[in-house]
Amino acid sequence: MPFVLLCQDKPGALQTRLDNRPAHLDYLNASGVVLFAGPFVEGGNPVGSMVVVDLPDMAAARAFAEADPYARAGLFASVSIREWRKAIG
Repeated sequence: MPFVLLCQDKPGALQTRLDNRPAHLDYLNASGVVLFAGPFVEGGNPVGSMVVVDLPDMAAARAFAEADPYARAGLFASVSIREWRKAIG
């Protein structure tokens, strides 16, 4: 089932994001569960992330989010995980 990970970066954490971006992208690409993903931007700079994953339950979604290299590097001020149902598109 789809889950949406809404991640807000800590203020002033752009360098942490840049330093960990290759590992983050490798993690997402190798997972086989990402439906789509991308950064939130303000003024052209990334300030957070949205990742939509297909996983069996909330526990798996939490484990996936916690293992993300961005999360492990302490990039995020907050992470919200919500079950999602596609209605249009």
